[in-house]
Amino acid sequence: MKKRNVALCAIFSIVTFGLYGFYWLAQINNCVNELVDPPKKTSGLVVVLLTIVTLGIYGFLWAYKMGGLLDAALAKRSMPTQNRSVVYLILAVLQLGFVGWILMQNTINSMIPDEV
Repeated sequence: MKKRNVALCAIFSIVTFGLYGFYWLAQINNCVNELVDPPKKTSGLVVVLLTIVTLGIYGFLWAYKMGGLLDAALAKRSMPTQNRSVVYLILAVLQLGFVGWILMQNTINSMIPDEV
């Protein structure tokens, strides 16, 4: 697990017309799975496939659940929780889930120690 440059992820997603976004979505899911205790079993590939098959509806549920999982991971590390589940859900419903991914990645990056 490594820190990702949020700006580069956003630029790559735009330049590739969203294809990199699917990869980024899977990586966000996999990182959160590693950060929570006990680790969750839903892989990033399954999240991407379910989001595509359900025409984005699963993405709403996923966004809401990520808020709770990120809060649990933050609490495990004695960091202040953010309670952003509803924010992620609203962003996804408003078709701004991309902004939610940026916020999620920033939270993930804050939990990953700097490399020496």
